[in-house]
Amino acid sequence: MFDVLIAAAVAQAPPAWIQWLPIVGMILIFWFLIIRPQMKRQKEHAAKIASLKKGDEVITAGGLVGRVLRVDETHVELELGPNVRVKAIKNTIGDIVSSRTKSAND
Repeated sequence: MFDVLIAAAVAQAPPAWIQWLPIVGMILIFWFLIIRPQMKRQKEHAAKIASLKKGDEVITAGGLVGRVLRVDETHVELELGPNVRVKAIKNTIGDIVSSRTKSAND
């Protein structure tokens, strides 16, 4: 009698790939909601940093606001105020506030 019950239970078991569907679904959800947008933001930030040039006004990751005086491969020299210059690593630039063009005050 028990053999019949066990055989019936084994015969009705779903295929193994169906058990993996929820896990695959969660991975896809994480990919489209978390990983993919983060990769897009990283690419945009890298493009923004690559376009950095003298005269741009930037905000560092630490919250300092300054004007770019010099740019090299890995560093940026910023002017934070009159006669206040700092050297920052390029990747710590958080955002470019504005590109400097000739204004009425210059």
